[in-house]
Amino acid sequence: MRIGVPKEIKTEEYRVALTPSGVEELVKRGCVVYVQKDAGMGSGISNEDYEKAGAKIVDSLKEVYENSDIIVKVKEPQEEEYEYLRENLILFTFLHLAADEKLTKKLLEKKVIGIAYETVEVNGELPLLKPMSEIAGKMAVQEGAKYLEKPFGGRGVLLGGVPGVPPAKVVIVGGGTVGTNAAFVAAGMGADVYVLDINIDRLRYLSEIMPKNVKTLYSSSYNIREVIKDADLLISGVLIHGAKAPKIITRDILREMKDGAVFVDVAIDQGGSSDTSRPTTHKDPVYKVDNVIHYCVANMPGAVPRTSTFALTNATIKYIIKLVELKWPDAIINDISLRKGVNTYKGYITYPAVAEAFDLEYVPIEKLL
Repeated sequence: MRIGVPKEIKTEEYRVALTPSGVEELVKRGCVVYVQKDAGMGSGISNEDYEKAGAKIVDSLKEVYENSDIIVKVKEPQEEEYEYLRENLILFTFLHLAADEKLTKKLLEKKVIGIAYETVEVNGELPLLKPMSEIAGKMAVQEGAKYLEKPFGGRGVLLGGVPGVPPAKVVIVGGGTVGTNAAFVAAGMGADVYVLDINIDRLRYLSEIMPKNVKTLYSSSYNIREVIKDADLLISGVLIHGAKAPKIITRDILREMKDGAVFVDVAIDQGGSSDTSRPTTHKDPVYKVDNVIHYCVANMPGAVPRTSTFALTNATIKYIIKLVELKWPDAIINDISLRKGVNTYKGYITYPAVAEAFDLEYVPIEKLL
């Protein structure tokens, strides 16, 4: 089996899909691994590191795609990569198709087998999305704290306060992986933290494990509107598996926030959770709407690429090994987790939330195998 690892070309994306350790695991199983020259430089991994692990270094994006049966990436293919997509190519990466109609139709047109990290599922959990969500949750507080500083346009509030001056108020919508990690970091910095979710059992669990400066609240439009009126930092980590993020934070709600408050929309990869959200980059990360600073970077973990790259490979490598050892299509026939990851298959949409997003036909993967 031939595995290709392209250099990521999304703006300000420094991660790479495999570490040398991951390459070595594949090579010792008989794979040929092609790594594009300098693909790992942003994560502090040299071409020599990959060569020592057994990889073959190739000069161009074209060579990686043309020589590979499976392309392993971090982010969805960019427009410059579309010409290299082809029938029966297996593409294993974050796809977020429900928020990208153009890419969805291109994968269908090219009859690519698209397996999305974010929909590989085990007992209701998303093991390949989870490490990136953990990082994004922690980063959301870091970035929010930075943009609350006056030189960055914020209110000039220190998250943890000082004796005699109250701490900042942080509101987190969504009590999943993003929200939990954000709450721990914000609480650790001394902020006054509120976590909202619609799952009462989850709120009960969070109430048991969180520090005393974290409060839980049932998520409704009314409660969101009331709790953010005096919030300094709002973080949204809402998620529906493989689907567009629900627009639960309306402009009318955001208008209730104070001038210079910060809104970090971690759900932007799936379209964003507010009608005021639009994707930004690490190079140009923020903009203001109604004097509320919006941070909507679509690849937040890309800012800490070394941590992110190693965390991602730790999660993905066992699934890549399954694709290699079980062969195609036995890998998805025998592994329900991988099967749930298949979003497109030889011209068909095989994930219901993606089909629903664009009013296209959904065909269960089981009917096509």
